[in-house]
Amino acid sequence: MSRPPTLIRTVLIAVMVFSSPAVVAPSASAATISATSGDVKATFTYTGTFPQSRNPRLTISRAGKVVNDVAVTSKWCGHQCWPDSVSPGHSLVHVVRLRQHGPLDVVLDLYSGGAHCCTIEQVFSYDATSETYKKFEYNFGDPGTKLIPLEKGGSDVFLSADDSFAYAFTDFAASAMPIEILSFSDDAFHKVTTSYPQLIAKDATQWRSAFDGAASSHYQDTVGLAAAWAADEDMLGHVNAVQKFLQLELRAGHLNSALSPIQPGGRKFVVALQKFLRQHDYAQ
Repeated sequence: MSRPPTLIRTVLIAVMVFSSPAVVAPSASAATISATSGDVKATFTYTGTFPQSRNPRLTISRAGKVVNDVAVTSKWCGHQCWPDSVSPGHSLVHVVRLRQHGPLDVVLDLYSGGAHCCTIEQVFSYDATSETYKKFEYNFGDPGTKLIPLEKGGSDVFLSADDSFAYAFTDFAASAMPIEILSFSDDAFHKVTTSYPQLIAKDATQWRSAFDGAASSHYQDTVGLAAAWAADEDMLGHVNAVQKFLQLELRAGHLNSALSPIQPGGRKFVVALQKFLRQHDYAQ
């Protein structure tokens, strides 16, 4: 079954510029990737080539002094984490400011392997008391993430999409995922999507355009697009507009699922969507 050309599962808004790490081209047996900002330098090394890379290690120095030299592990992939280098030109190591007016942090992009899984972001946050970096990590699932400088004070946030929408109403290929933005502070990741209404509105516009195109062409699987649009609009506080839209499209016969009756369209989809949005704190 062909998919509409406008169906993009993860919308990462516009490309924003930030410092790119220096990359030493890997040989057949080893790779070294470094990023530097201010007096902080992070170097990620591993042996082998994707997808058989192994022995990942991260070294962090401040003002020329090594303060961290650790094997890279994760609770999601143990000692078998791969560098997230699937996309050409993709940066793996970042030295950025994640906390407003705070010290520079190191961010490492990892991949757990497996179908539709999993992009793992590890943050190494500087602790002045111990004069070392503490590791924290977050599983961004299939959508992955992009660091962008949105926060006031020059700090970066993680731009992604809500992976819980995958398979929620249809198959993966026809699922759409609304925008999700996370910040890092106080030793934790925080969902801050609603702090950026302009980006939510842009995401909603793209999903609505995709839905309208699919509906006008009588495409047989539109529920994933409708769900992502509804989530964005609910985050903007447009709950009544979402309800009106769903009822109009229901009467027009545009809320269709190719997996019906397992994952139905129509009125059953509307009921399921409303329940899902409440459970995931999109609607009250």
